[in-house]
Amino acid sequence: MRIEDYIRDVQDFPKEGIGFKDITPLLNNHAAMVETTKQLIALLGDKKVDRVVGMESRGFFFATLLAKELGAGFVPVRKPKKLPFATLAQEYSLEYGTDVLEMHIDAIKPGEKVLIHDDVLATGGTAEAVCKLVERLGGEIVQVNFLMELSFLNGREKLKDYEVKSLITY
Repeated sequence: MRIEDYIRDVQDFPKEGIGFKDITPLLNNHAAMVETTKQLIALLGDKKVDRVVGMESRGFFFATLLAKELGAGFVPVRKPKKLPFATLAQEYSLEYGTDVLEMHIDAIKPGEKVLIHDDVLATGGTAEAVCKLVERLGGEIVQVNFLMELSFLNGREKLKDYEVKSLITY
């Protein structure tokens, strides 16, 4: 099964000039979701994972499935003021300006092995910010993995200190 056959290209979304990779056909196909989850787990090899961190919002889909299959806890990372308990915040750069991500302060304990997952690696800013949050809480990042990587945006450069894996590279 070719996972990329279940990813739809949508031109000019969310704005003109952007070619959006739509994963809803993948999510709508049970066999494709199961296969994608298996392939993402295979990227880990024999690494032990205590927590799977997923980024809002499309990263949640497979991060929760990975956590279930790995017998690990799931940690959501969200935009400001979306989490109900005390949070740790990390600012990161966008093309024009900055944004902030938050994680609960008790989400990761020192020494826990952490897998960070998101649907797409683009410029790497979001993933880099999440790595900083995990490390501020004392977590050990065992891998940062993605369903897709847009290699022409050079996101790996911001993650050069981590093991980065992607199922599909564009």
